[in-house]
Amino acid sequence: MQLYNSLSRRKEEFIPVKEGQAGVYVCGPTVYGHAHLGHAKSYVSFDVLVRYLRYLGYATTYVQNITDVGHLTDDGDEGDDKLAVAAQKEKKHPMALAEYYTRSFFEDMDQLNCVRPDISPRATGHITEQIELIQTLIDKGVAYEANGSVYFEVAKFEGYGKLSGRNTDEMISGTRVEVSPDKKSPTDFALWKKAEANHIMQWPSPWGRGFPGWHLECSVMSMKYLGVTIDIHGGGLENKFPHHECEIAQSEAANEAPFVKYWMHNNMVTVDGTKMGKSLNNFITLKEAFTGHHERLTRAYDPLAVRQLILNSHYRSPLDFSDAALYAALSGYTRITEAVQAVRKALAAATEGDLNPAIQAQLTAFKARFEEAMNDDLNTSVALSVLFDQVRLTHTLLSEGKATQATLHAIDDQFTLLGGDVLGIVKSSYNQAGAGTDDSLVDKLVTLLIDQRQHARKAKDFATSDLIRDKLAEAGVELKDTPNGTDWSLK
Repeated sequence: MQLYNSLSRRKEEFIPVKEGQAGVYVCGPTVYGHAHLGHAKSYVSFDVLVRYLRYLGYATTYVQNITDVGHLTDDGDEGDDKLAVAAQKEKKHPMALAEYYTRSFFEDMDQLNCVRPDISPRATGHITEQIELIQTLIDKGVAYEANGSVYFEVAKFEGYGKLSGRNTDEMISGTRVEVSPDKKSPTDFALWKKAEANHIMQWPSPWGRGFPGWHLECSVMSMKYLGVTIDIHGGGLENKFPHHECEIAQSEAANEAPFVKYWMHNNMVTVDGTKMGKSLNNFITLKEAFTGHHERLTRAYDPLAVRQLILNSHYRSPLDFSDAALYAALSGYTRITEAVQAVRKALAAATEGDLNPAIQAQLTAFKARFEEAMNDDLNTSVALSVLFDQVRLTHTLLSEGKATQATLHAIDDQFTLLGGDVLGIVKSSYNQAGAGTDDSLVDKLVTLLIDQRQHARKAKDFATSDLIRDKLAEAGVELKDTPNGTDWSLK
């Protein structure tokens, strides 16, 4: 597998630190609001990475943190804590706010069919380790205390800027806020910030009461759970500087060892060419996308259609959002879903027999092309095109009506493996609506109503028949009468 390494700026073969194992750390959300489509782009992208590593046989440990303190409003060392600002607006304690939005985040990720991280550490749960790392950096002479805050002295670390490609002059000219007079240089960054008396989020330390810097948190949590040198560190392109650059400096200065082998960065979601983000107030939350409650949306969208939209583009390419693009993704997702449903429905009536050798050869070729695409820096758009080739093959076979159970099982298994286990858009079990096993009760109830409608039609009670159809339509269930019976789907 070749991955694009943001550090070397080229594709490299993935060779983990420990043979057969893979450690992945992805910068998680700062939990002061609901997740939006920009978050989905990042976490779906890295979800596919983790899924594919496991598909290839790597014992993969996935760590994705929760930032619940220290992320300041300027994304650097100045301003107020984003959680504290949001908590004040909502008249809640910051930790109550963090709990609420953490639950909301995982609800949305579950809807997107993202696998849960193996470990979801919180910044506030690792204050002791952060203080220890700061003391190590002070002892090594690369950090200094000033007026109750502690700063990393960038001039003492030769490799600063190697990830982002920025030099010191560019970093200084890019400073957006007034620099603290406590710093020796404008490029120095905070490891620990002194807290004012009224600051809610604060802890005791050798330098007085305060709170950790945002950059420090990820270094501590990644090293604690994945080791001094980790395989893959992922995050949004906007985190490359200063966040990831600072992580490298403090981690490598403390341990005198490489921090990360492969840096991976996903590109952003844009709206009319502008980055989608909370600070710009142009974002669409995932909950709004799932319910359609946003002025830019014409309808509610299945969460897996949102996932399909993200997979349509490469993780390193920007994704320009529009309602039309999301609707097109829904159409593509529906085509795949309906093919899987059709295969599973046909299995019940298929005759026994051997697997068709010609079909087996085609499935093998599909799988090889799929792996070739995924091995090329997770090219999900090409991998999806292979899945659509299998959809076309499926419809051809079903229209002929000659496929054996063994052949249909082979097709279904490959849909589940490639579309489900890797891409995450095919659930392991669908009812006729395309929902998973958790909705089996819905399937039974709708089927019961369809049976009642059929009885009414046979009895020429068309008023009752039409009433059942209309009530189901109001509930979002669409019926389709065919020569073989009545099928149904969710609108």
